[in-house]
Amino acid sequence: MKRLIKKSILIVLPLTLLGGGFFAYRQVSGATPEERYKLHLVEKGPLVQNAAANGTLNPVTLVNVGTQVSGMVRKLHVDFNDKVAKGQVLLELDDSLLAAQARQSAASVKNAEAGLKLAAANEARAKTLFAQEFVSRQELDQAVQARESTQAQLTLARAQADKDRVNLAYTIIRSPVSGVVVARSIDLGQTVAASFQTPTLFQIAQDLSAMQIDTSFPEADIGNLKVGQEARFNVDAYPSRNFRGKVRQIRLNPNTQQNVVTYNVVVAVDNPDHVLMPGMTAYVNIAVAQREDALLVPNAALRFKPAQAAREKKEAGKGAGGKPAKRKKDGSSGTVYVLRAGEVKALNVTLGITDNSATEVAGGDLKAGDRVLLGDATATSAASSMGGNKSVGMRMF
Repeated sequence: MKRLIKKSILIVLPLTLLGGGFFAYRQVSGATPEERYKLHLVEKGPLVQNAAANGTLNPVTLVNVGTQVSGMVRKLHVDFNDKVAKGQVLLELDDSLLAAQARQSAASVKNAEAGLKLAAANEARAKTLFAQEFVSRQELDQAVQARESTQAQLTLARAQADKDRVNLAYTIIRSPVSGVVVARSIDLGQTVAASFQTPTLFQIAQDLSAMQIDTSFPEADIGNLKVGQEARFNVDAYPSRNFRGKVRQIRLNPNTQQNVVTYNVVVAVDNPDHVLMPGMTAYVNIAVAQREDALLVPNAALRFKPAQAAREKKEAGKGAGGKPAKRKKDGSSGTVYVLRAGEVKALNVTLGITDNSATEVAGGDLKAGDRVLLGDATATSAASSMGGNKSVGMRMF
């Protein structure tokens, strides 16, 4: 039984494939060009070429608020999304150690002041005695030196006291600008250490009604971009809404990753209703070229080559010894195939701008009203026919 099934499969499968191929061949060979190919009527119309890139929405001014002293967070006065004014208290650190150190410095100042009074009195007394020749010049000089040394110690003590008072004031963290708290990285009771670098406690956006998009454009597009150009963009949060901005800055510093060079382009955005939030991904399009009445050809027509034309081009492209001849590529030219008087003809055209769907034809023999070939219309029907025969032939039970 198994042998019989195998023999049946070996007989039916080749016959099915052969029948499908013959059917497809008859269908292709007997079809007219209108039936064999997908055609498109060439027309004139507007065309806009865009440079596209993704970017991130950021506030124009984002201030990182840190601390210059270490300590435990004792009081927390603001949270995420809170509006703050310049000078407003954001948090307070435990000031026990710094307050004690400030009191110690103040006591040192008092001690130095008392020492200076004594040294000044000794100096005055030594001068009187020296005038009466009761003390020597050396004793007078020693009294003067003692007073000057004590004066210096007082200055040092006052400087240390000022430093300790400043550090004590640093335990109260105030907002340097007016804005909105967009990030908070500490909690009540947490200990912050500022030994080696200033830790970031808050991030405050100065004004969310004016934002910017930081995006990177490849070097191939950067030559078409200029400051002041209008940009359109969308965000995932509002997919049906279009936003606008303007190119504010094209930064000269290049970024190179895996041999790909990009440049940071900053797009200024007005956000009066505050619907755009920091960190959103923006899909930016900047119009770099525009035509009002361009001769348009679909990009699919520039990619399609009929089977017979492809074979002829392959044979013509072979050099001596059957090796392919090297030809210089020209990115501004292309070939389209048109149907004229019932025959397929190849036309060389000069290409202009493109929107990745259609391309402007800037020169060549192509004209409005021509029908260009987009693809093989019979390939799908032939494949479906072979698929249908295969399902019937392979059903054994």
